[in-house]
Amino acid sequence: MVCRLKKSLYGLRQASHNWYSKLSQALMEYGFCECHADHNLFIYSHNNVLLVVLIYVDDIVIASNDTVTCANFKQYLDQCFYMKDLGPLKYFIGLELAKGAHGLFINQRKYALDILNKCGMLACKPSSFPMEQNHQLTLASRHDDCDPSQYRRLVGPLTRPDITYSMHILSQFMQEPQ
Repeated sequence: MVCRLKKSLYGLRQASHNWYSKLSQALMEYGFCECHADHNLFIYSHNNVLLVVLIYVDDIVIASNDTVTCANFKQYLDQCFYMKDLGPLKYFIGLELAKGAHGLFINQRKYALDILNKCGMLACKPSSFPMEQNHQLTLASRHDDCDPSQYRRLVGPLTRPDITYSMHILSQFMQEPQ
């Protein structure tokens, strides 16, 4: 028997809520506890074994100090859901992760290069401070044809702590950049 759905699962308003509910229930049944500070983080701790699961939309990051427990947990998830193991973590929400002999190295090189490429600034010279200090920006008196949506797409992803001052200034002109 074949059934045809009138709406796909992704088209429903409650799809993400239902997905999270089903996944969190499966994690709780396995023995995980939900973190109170971040509801997307689940922690399993038993007999010196730590297993941590981080959920981001439909991606799941699994970290553990025991490979056997991690493999067993992946089998459990595979029984509960259709999932695909993508192997060791390389990229996650704009972060590039590389495991080395001295630990984990995290950077945003690819993320920054993608933003520079979008706005055609790959050939620009780097600056130690990305904005002139102690200056006053005001709304422009002339109105050039400027696309505010492109400005928002370029300013929006910039969320690094070392450029928060610049981001604060640039965000003031999101409505009408000139």
